[in-house]
Amino acid sequence: MKVAVYPGSFDPVTNGHLDVLERASKIFDRVIVAVVHNVYKHSLFSIDERVDMLRSVTQHIPNLEVDCFSGLLVDYVRNREAAAIIRGLRTVSDFEYELQLAMTNSHLHPEVDTIFIACASKYYFVSSTGVKEAALLGGSVCGLVPPLVEDLLNKKRLEFISE
Repeated sequence: MKVAVYPGSFDPVTNGHLDVLERASKIFDRVIVAVVHNVYKHSLFSIDERVDMLRSVTQHIPNLEVDCFSGLLVDYVRNREAAAIIRGLRTVSDFEYELQLAMTNSHLHPEVDTIFIACASKYYFVSSTGVKEAALLGGSVCGLVPPLVEDLLNKKRLEFISE
């Protein structure tokens, strides 16, 4: 069984992430979405909220599992006996950054491959950071995230307004 891990902060999950996940699920027998706390990013949603969000919006993908982890990605991949790491790409700058990560991961765990999947062109401009900023400032993120995520972002915005 070919297993792949799709790691990320998913804060929040976007339609671009889902596009990559849906296509990866057709290539691999099992895809594990691995939610990680990124120490370089301030998270709007907790790990538990992100895991719950992902489980809700990926119910239609039968060979997908949502999990969370901390520590080195390659250690997690090794423990889950995965053959590949999935990384989504939007732009050339994404590729440069992701290639550096892939080479580091390859150095740390040579048996695992990194597979790059470009998101659909309609999502090239969509980033979790941009979605959070737009939503928290009252902008519409309809079509950029699943409806559930849009509702959760609106609730977060209302929480900030009332503080």
